[in-house]
Amino acid sequence: MRWIRVAAALGTAAITLAAPSPPGVEVRAAVVRTEQTAPSRPHTDRPTPDLPGVSALVDAAIAAHRLPGAVVLVGHVGHVVFRRAYGARTLPGEPAPDGTPGPAEPMTEDTVFDVASLTKVLATATAVMQLCERGAVRLDDPVQAYLPAFNRSRDPQRAQVTVRMMLTHSSGEPADVDLDDPWGLARADKAEGIRRALSMPLTTAPGAAFRYSDINFLLLGALIETVTGQPENVYVERHVFEPLRMTDSRFLPTAGPTARNARLLGRIAPTRRDEESARNPATNPHFGQLLRGVVDDPTARRMGGVAGHAGVFSTAADIGLFAQGLLDRLAGRPSAFPLSQATLRAMTGAAQPGNSPRQIADADRADHESRYSAGPSADRLIAARYPAVRGQNLRGLGWDIDTGYSVPRGAVFPVGSFGHTGFTGTSLWIDPRSDTYVVVLSNAVHTPGSPPISRLAGQVATAVGRALGVDNAGPRRP
Repeated sequence: MRWIRVAAALGTAAITLAAPSPPGVEVRAAVVRTEQTAPSRPHTDRPTPDLPGVSALVDAAIAAHRLPGAVVLVGHVGHVVFRRAYGARTLPGEPAPDGTPGPAEPMTEDTVFDVASLTKVLATATAVMQLCERGAVRLDDPVQAYLPAFNRSRDPQRAQVTVRMMLTHSSGEPADVDLDDPWGLARADKAEGIRRALSMPLTTAPGAAFRYSDINFLLLGALIETVTGQPENVYVERHVFEPLRMTDSRFLPTAGPTARNARLLGRIAPTRRDEESARNPATNPHFGQLLRGVVDDPTARRMGGVAGHAGVFSTAADIGLFAQGLLDRLAGRPSAFPLSQATLRAMTGAAQPGNSPRQIADADRADHESRYSAGPSADRLIAARYPAVRGQNLRGLGWDIDTGYSVPRGAVFPVGSFGHTGFTGTSLWIDPRSDTYVVVLSNAVHTPGSPPISRLAGQVATAVGRALGVDNAGPRRP
């Protein structure tokens, strides 16, 4: 029997709906939203011209079964210049939102995606920087000043970990919390997830090295909740998404049995089947169920769907609003972006401990040389090095600038552009120099064994840059 796992809730605790569910559907409880959002605005933009290089890349990836489908959105100089949906969001025979097997659902431009780690920049880092602007948080304060349980043992090394280190993944935290035992599977347990994150031993000295870690942002989410006194989803939706009119962006996308949420569920791209606790499926009552409207990330899912490192669902159009608002604010144009220009400059420049003003320029020059030294016919995406300067990982406050994760930058946009990816198959890259952003959203993890989206996103960014005439071939200043 095919199953689909969906999110629904009434009240503030996880409960079972009194009304019977459709056959074959388990309705999984989630945390209810506490305020209404306006209905989605219709897409009024005119159809955009095709970028054949982009379409060829995405169509080839779908044909090779690397992903079921995708949505690509490109903004340039204040306008959406390209927007396309490709492929399908579900495959033939998979359950529809009502739980019955159905035909493949075509991918649509308004498909809602689990954006995974894009949560870190769309939600958590932006919220932390708002608190910094208000003086409620300071970047170079120790984390224990806001989360005393982070250092109950009074370890002098843990006392050195700062908010900046967590935002730049230089805290020394390991990649994730322990998921070997079945905590949070039968019933979500956010407190246990935070407790585990607070107690994980450091793997390197604070500030000594870059190591990407979900724990950093899980704890930053806890910091937001401690400082504001609100759940992160409530704070972010009110203070980040609403000012930007990102009406399809939220944690817990189908929480609450409303007609609008039922319609929204039909637009959500499913990710994978829940395979947590595969060695002992009896400990996971949701084992084997398709995740649709329930966060894919195992830690965030065990925590109930709201965490600082994952949990946001969004659309290409909404992420485009975020990126355009950010570019406008950076450029000094009118913008609803909920951070100041000065804060965004600090956030999107090299911010890791020990950073210097020359690092981005030096890395951009090295990146340029590696791409163009082999001649104009070379595959510049392959010729590139990530990071451009060996051993020098450049991170903004939440944003990736030049690390091993920077492949979505492609072969045209310079070091100094910035972005992020999400494990489910999502990517956002922003280049202030050319006033361009590239959004690639997919549910690539829906295809078992699919490769990370990073290389496809980099190829798309390269095709976009070339089609728009973005020139990264000029000389670099010493």
